[in-house]
Amino acid sequence: MKKRKHVDFEPAEQDRVFAQVLDELGPALLEADPSLGPRIDAARAESIAAEGGDKTGVLLVNHGSRAAGWRRMLLDVHAQAESDLLAIPGVAQVRSAFMEYAEPSIATQLRAFDAAGIETVIVVPLLLTISDHTFDDIPAICGLHEDEARLTQLREEKIEVYAAEAELRFAPLLDFSGLVRTNLARRVRAIVGRPPPDPGARRDGLVLVGYGSAEFEDEWTRFFAEARGFAESELGFVASAHAWCGHIVGYRRAPTIEAIESVLRVADRAIVLPVLVAYDPMFQERIIGRAVERCAAPDRVLYRPDSILPEPAVARWVVDVARRMAPASA
Repeated sequence: MKKRKHVDFEPAEQDRVFAQVLDELGPALLEADPSLGPRIDAARAESIAAEGGDKTGVLLVNHGSRAAGWRRMLLDVHAQAESDLLAIPGVAQVRSAFMEYAEPSIATQLRAFDAAGIETVIVVPLLLTISDHTFDDIPAICGLHEDEARLTQLREEKIEVYAAEAELRFAPLLDFSGLVRTNLARRVRAIVGRPPPDPGARRDGLVLVGYGSAEFEDEWTRFFAEARGFAESELGFVASAHAWCGHIVGYRRAPTIEAIESVLRVADRAIVLPVLVAYDPMFQERIIGRAVERCAAPDRVLYRPDSILPEPAVARWVVDVARRMAPASA
């Protein structure tokens, strides 16, 4: 039997290798035994302290969903971005958190950052555009909001509030990056295919369906109007409309049906596109999908129950924005 070669590492190299092993095996260990969490965090803290330098963490925050497929899409962004994020000088940890419906929560992950000795946390919301979640809820969950009514609402919804010891830096939202337009064009091409040789041979219209926000309806309407303007001027649509499918309309199908039928009055076909970050059967199937089935002319509608994710540009955007906001880059 061959003897295994023993390799001696310098102390600094030992710390680096140990940190790498924790990053690779930590999620699997936690899934097998959640009680290992404090021990893993303590080990990471020792590794970070030994490495010295800036102690920065990146927290990818998303809304959360009861749908496993929805959560998996957001965790895929974490997996795609993690190695590049950890390559940013000073970044020692990357974590993902769900605002509600699932663990790990924002409070759970902020507490873990504090336990690991992280001094600065870059909070990157993987949310489409401004809403009460980004403007009120996430800061409140992070202990930065003193509105008692908001805090009472979070308690009633059993969402834990945690004021981190680390400095928090909040990144902009997805709509500020321009990638939504790129994503829109790619998904339209996937549904429609190549344009006909004669541009006048077919007149297509576009229907964008989003969650919506009662408190920030003007901002959402402006964002969707800009996306529709891009679709008409750059993608060749002869008409467009948008509709909400979330709580602002009581999760009803009627607004989507009305938007589809308004487009079909002036176009040969309606292309229906969900402008939702990830896939949840409640929205893409039960609300939007059935609205397509129940409109006046479903045979003239093209629909694919997809979402913004998977989109490689999202992971690249996360890395770019974290690189700009990291203390070592300031």
